[in-house]
Amino acid sequence: MRRLETGAPLRAAMEAAGLDISRLAAKTKDVDPQGDGLSRALVGFIVGKGKTAREECSDHAAGLIAAALDKEIDTLFAVGSVFLTPRSTSTRRSQIVERRPELPDQLMDQRQLAKFLRKSSSWIDKQIQLAAESGSLWPGLIYVGSSRRFDPHAVLDAMRKRTAA
Repeated sequence: MRRLETGAPLRAAMEAAGLDISRLAAKTKDVDPQGDGLSRALVGFIVGKGKTAREECSDHAAGLIAAALDKEIDTLFAVGSVFLTPRSTSTRRSQIVERRPELPDQLMDQRQLAKFLRKSSSWIDKQIQLAAESGSLWPGLIYVGSSRRFDPHAVLDAMRKRTAA
């Protein structure tokens, strides 16, 4: 299920009930027929608003949170708009749907490129160094004065070609 309004109704219901993440997680154990409940980490992902927050969760998790907050599930989550399995089918971890960010129409500095690629700046430095040692320029690298700029389209194309080879 997908949480409504990036979790604002969830956080408002928690505040109204006087619950924090730890207490809400404990309360899910009380309402769970199996007595397992949800971990503090999972509750934090679902109700959070930082960059680790999740927009979607299983029907089971949404139901436990709604029951623990004594709210109707449709006041906290979008019911029926997104198909997800009721429980994770993975034995190791929940399935994460990766959404790729749109490619920007402008050049990026190294910090922006590292964030976009989900790599470290030192990884980028190492790739540039390896390219220089082989006598070539790293794809997408553009020197503007004394600073580096990167064309994300060229960087991704080169990375795709390298992994396909």
